[in-house]
Amino acid sequence: MSILEIRDLHATVETPEGTKEILKGVDLTIRSGETHAIMGPNGSGKSTLAYSIAGHPKYEITSGTVTLDGEDVLAMSVDERARAGLFLAMQYPVEVPGVTVSNFLRTAKTAIDGEAPALRTWVKDVRGAMDNLKMDPVFAERNVNEGFSGGEKKRHEILQMELLKPSMAILDETDSGLDVDALRVVSEGVNRAKDTTDVGVMLITHYTRILNYIKPDFVHVFVNGQVAEQGGPELAERLEAEGYERFLTGAK
Repeated sequence: MSILEIRDLHATVETPEGTKEILKGVDLTIRSGETHAIMGPNGSGKSTLAYSIAGHPKYEITSGTVTLDGEDVLAMSVDERARAGLFLAMQYPVEVPGVTVSNFLRTAKTAIDGEAPALRTWVKDVRGAMDNLKMDPVFAERNVNEGFSGGEKKRHEILQMELLKPSMAILDETDSGLDVDALRVVSEGVNRAKDTTDVGVMLITHYTRILNYIKPDFVHVFVNGQVAEQGGPELAERLEAEGYERFLTGAK
């Protein structure tokens, strides 16, 4: 069983107005097989939490700890974090001109496993995963995310998750920009990965619609850089009905 532990995490970012503290003492523990929904209004720090764990250089960790199975994540380079089992599905996946999806996926798999996958088995696995995600096979020979629609980019993120088999997956607003059909397909991909690898999931979202497909074990309300409240799936239902107003009143 893998455990991602975040303790009293503080992080800042440079803005035109100066240094701004975004994370103000985050505590969170995610174990294998668990799904934690992180919900909150715009600007609350949800994406900052995701990128800070992944190692984005824009964010400076000023105090606190992040460990994966007892190992200091913050001491690792970005690629070391990925090899250790951390996976980030970005809200806005970047384009990588000149690198095909098939080459990208096989290179990433080789880096994580320490050896190249057997070609025949790998091709079968990729085709099967793409078929499950209703991705046209021609996407394998297109450059990574270049000219992809928003939905196609999100499917490609989940394709990576299914094939690379991380121990902890951070999904940053995977539902944004998806129509109903794409949302269902992407959610089914996340659920398949959970069923086959027991991955722990941190699911960052504004809305409850994706939680109709990916059932959370825990829901955390994120406000002003901190976890303001936590509970079970019923908390998401209350947020859907009431919004975030009660948390924002008096928040600084």
